[in-house]
Amino acid sequence: MNQKWNPDSWKSKTALHQPNYLDEKKLEKTIKKMKKLPPLVFAGEVRSLKKELSKCVDGNGFLLQAGDCAESFAEFHPNYIRDTFRVIMQMAVILSFAAGVPVVKVGRLAGQFAKPRSSPTEEKNGKKLPSYLGDMINAINFDEKAREHDPERMIQAYNQAASTQNLLRAFAYGGYADLSTIQNWNLDFVKKSKQGSNFKVIADRISECLDFINACGINNKNARQLYETNFFISHEALLLPYESAFTRIDSTTGKWYDVSTHMVWIGDRTRQLNGAHVEFCKGISNPIGIKVGPSAKANEIIELVKTINPENEKGKIVLIVRMGAEKINQLFPQLLKQFKKLDLNVVWSCDPMHANIEKSKSGYKTRNFKNILREVKSFFKIHKNIGTYAGGIHLEMTGQNVTECIGGLQKISDKDLSSRYHTHCDPRLNASQSLELAFLMASNLKKS
Repeated sequence: MNQKWNPDSWKSKTALHQPNYLDEKKLEKTIKKMKKLPPLVFAGEVRSLKKELSKCVDGNGFLLQAGDCAESFAEFHPNYIRDTFRVIMQMAVILSFAAGVPVVKVGRLAGQFAKPRSSPTEEKNGKKLPSYLGDMINAINFDEKAREHDPERMIQAYNQAASTQNLLRAFAYGGYADLSTIQNWNLDFVKKSKQGSNFKVIADRISECLDFINACGINNKNARQLYETNFFISHEALLLPYESAFTRIDSTTGKWYDVSTHMVWIGDRTRQLNGAHVEFCKGISNPIGIKVGPSAKANEIIELVKTINPENEKGKIVLIVRMGAEKINQLFPQLLKQFKKLDLNVVWSCDPMHANIEKSKSGYKTRNFKNILREVKSFFKIHKNIGTYAGGIHLEMTGQNVTECIGGLQKISDKDLSSRYHTHCDPRLNASQSLELAFLMASNLKKS
């Protein structure tokens, strides 16, 4: 354990994108209360995730990290959690079959309540207010009271995260993850799809494999791997008072763990080497994701990785590449070559969402499915050319039938965006688009 580090040592560094809490006593009282709350995850589970992620470094596993852009208090409902879990499981079956390796399932769930914004203020009709920073910090309603930064919202976020995690555990270990059931869901999707014939070959082959192992006497009655699964949670480690309040010493190992989640990541806007977010993350034993945008320089990302993972431990670092369909072919190869030379152990994951945001003619913030797919294909192709492993995918998606990203089999257009545009922050893939992407990725995984 690093003797110089403690959960509050980040306070000596510059902390970007933090709330401006006006009532310091209220903040101190809230933090004191959070420090007494039970953990949402356990250190042993975090170590299990790290072990599974270590396989993704060398191509013996594949990371599927997916879920909401920003969870909200208003839309909290067990059906929404169930539907998102269901789609992630459907995608995992398709990707696991295509890759021939286990898929590590990590949800952007049970804690993704805070978001960095490009501007600290927002203006409407001549009125300027603090920007909406996520339900953990303030409310989305455009009025002065709602936009106040309230520390007690962290308690509400914790309570909702606890309920979500409890339900996810029930789904993962209570039979909802049964492989035969999931495959039936995929077959239903293929039947309803206009391009179903393109996906039917993969779906039928998965069914044949399940029929074969069942004929061999291996089924959901005698093999738990067929009806339950490991499912982990993650969120961006943005709100540092919240993260440090849930950082505890594990009695077994004596190491620090952030027990609010299994995995955290550092955003592209907060990955400064001498910044507070890196200072916090270098002291915890959780797997750490680092967003790598188009402005990233190879030497600074290398230094980041060495700082957070000085022992070059496998499964510790996930580099989440988010360069955009237009820039990835130009920028990513050189970065990847530098890492290959140094033999640094990282999981390379593709985030085809964040650098492909555009504004529609109707004024909505959206993403084009074609650009998302383009970046994914480029990511796989670059790895193949250089001789490295494409280790994962990172998606903002939902199990709901929203209309936030244009394109896909549903042919969502600009004029459709207003019908079901429900996101509290960035546009998400809906259930159909998520499954379509999984099927289209399957061929790339087969090749790599």
